[in-house]
Amino acid sequence: MKRLGNLRTWSQALFLTALGLALASCGQRSGDQTAAAKGQVVARVGNEVITTQELDNEFRLAGIARDKQKDPETVKRVLGEIVVRKYLLQQAMAAKLDREPGILLDLLRVREQVLGNAMLNRAASVKASSKADIDRYIAKNAWKFADRKLYSVDEIVMPLTPATQTFVNANKDAKSLEELLQQLTTSGIPHGRQVGVLSSSDLPEELFGLIQKRKDDDIFFTRVGTNGLFFKVRGEEARPIEGDAAINLARQMMRADALAAELGLAAYSAKLEAKYEGDYADLMKQGESKSQ
Repeated sequence: MKRLGNLRTWSQALFLTALGLALASCGQRSGDQTAAAKGQVVARVGNEVITTQELDNEFRLAGIARDKQKDPETVKRVLGEIVVRKYLLQQAMAAKLDREPGILLDLLRVREQVLGNAMLNRAASVKASSKADIDRYIAKNAWKFADRKLYSVDEIVMPLTPATQTFVNANKDAKSLEELLQQLTTSGIPHGRQVGVLSSSDLPEELFGLIQKRKDDDIFFTRVGTNGLFFKVRGEEARPIEGDAAINLARQMMRADALAAELGLAAYSAKLEAKYEGDYADLMKQGESKSQ
């Protein structure tokens, strides 16, 4: 019976996919005629059209500045990439790759991610900051703005994984980078040593305070993206951010904070809505007890 249920589920999914493709095909023909009537078609690849709106959206996603969007080489590169993507799409559709269960799941996952991110962005945009909010944020986070400093550092970089996190926890009181290098090599953890620059605006306030009170031989740790950094400060330079630059940076940081807050709220709400079944119910309960 369970296998029959799975077959029914896949049949329904494939039916919905086929229906979606049929609707998309109709919409494509209608959109083609509308776009062509308005003179918005910039290229055709088989039965697919590329419009000015699609090209503009590609510029947006690539983060290409407006003054570069008229640059012939830039337009040629971006439009060429869209053409290749459209061609490969047609080849995939002709091979019916969209009907394969694994690929169908990938498509559904991408759809969830795009719509989920759009929901987070809309929720964060509703909470747009006023000039007074921005001024308060700048004053409250002085180490990111008026008191901003650049630190020249000697650092060890390593990827953050569950295994390396255990290493980090066990070596928080390391006395030197040489000691850490030896431990990393012995543990077989990939790493690299280099000279770099850290901005105080990228550091937590607590860490900024510790660095300000540092001794010459103090070793610190921070996260940068997916990597972890053990570092020793060699020197510092005052580099304040003020005026319009501070306002623009504050807006970006406040938006990032708003997105993080919305994601946290969504995670909490999703947890309340979720109902786990079978062995997964016990597994998720164990996860809750460990996190508390």
